[in-house]
Formats: sequence, C-alpha cells, structure tokens
Amino acid sequence: MVLALTVCGIVVALVVLGLFVFGLRRRLIQRSGGTFDCSLRWDVPEKTDTSGKGWSYGVARYNGDRIEWYRVFSYAYRPRRILERSAIEVAGRRLPDGEEELALLSDAVILTCLHRGTRLELAMSEDALTGFLAWLEAAPPGQRVNVA
Repeated sequence: MVLALTVCGIVVALVVLGLFVFGLRRRLIQRSGGTFDCSLRWDVPEKTDTSGKGWSYGVARYNGDRIEWYRVFSYAYRPRRILERSAIEVAGRRLPDGEEELALLSDAVILTCLHRGTRLELAMSEDALTGFLAWLEAAPPGQRVNVA
C-alpha cells in the first residue's frame, strides 16, 4: 500500500512538473514580445486539403527579419521552423473549410505562402494576419516582398 501511494505521488509530481515546464517554456518564448498564436501546415499540396490533417498548433515570434515558429506541445526551446522575411511569398488567403474549422482556432484565417520553394499554410487570427502582412511589407529598402 505504501509503495502504491509512493508511486502515485511520484507520477502526480512528474505530471505537475511537466505542466510547469510547458508553462515556463511558453513564458520564456513570449518574454521578448512580438508573439502570436499561429498554426502551421508545412509542405502542402497545390490542391487545397480541408481534411484538417497536418496542422500543428504553435506560437510564432518576430525576431528581426525572420519569424520563429515553436510547437506548443513540445519541450524544445529552439524554434521548429524559421521563416525569413525575404523568402516568404504570399500566394493567397482563405477561411477554414470542412474539418479544418475543428482543427484550428475559431477566428483563424489561412494564409498560403511559399518559402524557399516549400508551400506552407499559416493559420492565425485576423489581427495577427494584419500584423504579419504589415511586417512583410515593412521590409528594408531593396528587399523583394511578394504579397498577393
């Protein structure tokens, strides 16, 4: 009985510690500011897929001329993807359709982009989209920016 209680106590402590580390990681990512909730689907086909598969929920952070994207459900402190402003080409935008509405946040707008030849989709709120597009258009003089 004592062994079972000890094991249960250790399991509960590990779960609490894991949740604490998740919260601390998110706090450290957001500490420098310029973050927004952003789901990402990488290497998507030309034909629009509304099945909701392939989306990863994350947090994006502006860092100079690039965006660092972090998965929410990860312990890694390094970004999963880095998108350079000069390499992002916006191909279009759309609203979630079909099962995507369940896979994404309720007010999400999907932005289809090309980054170094890789087709990707970013889903974010309308406010975050406005900021993202303004950031893209605010490139330093001489840099090519493609916003559709």
